Amino acid sequence: MTGQPKDWRARLNEAMPNRDALAAHPWLKPVANRLLHPQLWRLQHEAVARGVAVGIFWAFVIPFAQILAAAAHCSLWRANIPVAAAMTMVTNPFTIGFWLWLAYQAGSLFVGPSVQVSEGAPSWLAEFGWPTVLGMGLFAVGGAAVGYVVVKLVWRLRVWMKRRARR
Repeated sequence: MTGQPKDWRARLNEAMPNRDALAAHPWLKPVANRLLHPQLWRLQHEAVARGVAVGIFWAFVIPFAQILAAAAHCSLWRANIPVAAAMTMVTNPFTIGFWLWLAYQAGSLFVGPSVQVSEGAPSWLAEFGWPTVLGMGLFAVGGAAVGYVVVKLVWRLRVWMKRRARR
């Protein structure tokens, strides 16, 4: 492979830390035994479905440190950590404006017409904040549920197609 450019998968594998490097990291040593459990890193259908749900949930719940929150949640729910980390990228600096606008629109349907209050931060929160928070909460819970079900259905369809091809 000398002289040829590496494909994106090879570069990604080189950039990603392995389990041993994570276990040796000083910040992760206290929780390394839980965080590095093999089940959290395997591509099993239930762990992947849980990882998608956890990742989507945390993508919409908090605007920062989503991957850390998702990884911690994965260790409790036995969900796939890399899948959850990837799913938190649904909301990123390039798409967050769109998601906030869409969350405001969705939340406004439930809250009703915006409330007019005096000027300042409380007025902004009353007018835009509560519908946006409600919309992001709806996206978090609804997206997690839909993501979980979609992964389960796709996985079953994949198994069914493999069995059908064997016959």
